[in-house]
Amino acid sequence: MADTPKILAFAGSTRTDSYNKKLVKIAAAGAQAAGAEVTYIDLRDLPLPLFDEDLEAQEGMPANAQTLKNLFISHQGLLIASPEYNSSLTAVLKNAIDWVSRPAPDEPPLAAFAGKAAVIMSASPGGLGGLRGLVHLRSILGNIKVLVLPDQVAVPNAYAAFNDDGTLKEPKQQQSIEKLGESLANILFKLNS
Repeated sequence: MADTPKILAFAGSTRTDSYNKKLVKIAAAGAQAAGAEVTYIDLRDLPLPLFDEDLEAQEGMPANAQTLKNLFISHQGLLIASPEYNSSLTAVLKNAIDWVSRPAPDEPPLAAFAGKAAVIMSASPGGLGGLRGLVHLRSILGNIKVLVLPDQVAVPNAYAAFNDDGTLKEPKQQQSIEKLGESLANILFKLNS
């Protein structure tokens, strides 16, 4: 169906057993159940050098950065689970955003971000669930022309929140994360009509 929304889902973490990878997969399942086409990626599979304009000038955009940018461009929505490091977002997530934001010749500014809709969430061992980092992520995405939906969920005490199969132990939390994905899919369906 031509109007089926395409959503890119990922976590701002490279850790194998990341709570945020588990979290974004739950939201992705909610988006799929609502009829969206979801592509899950792991940023560990697309390692990037630290953003450096001199490196970019000398060697061009790294292949993994171009692959990531192409994925962003080909999707209308973003599901992002962001760990909180020192009250902010992770370096790997910020670096990915910085590379993807780089313009190609004859390309409109922020081509990979402008006009996208996103939902953000977090899981953290701390009592606030990564909430402070989401404030920074929301600000960054808003400044690069992404419509960040108001609903977000932060899951505290993440070390005790998940079952072995990656679902959340608390049914209401599970449903609230699934609902994030569903909400993004529904908004994109409306925008596509």
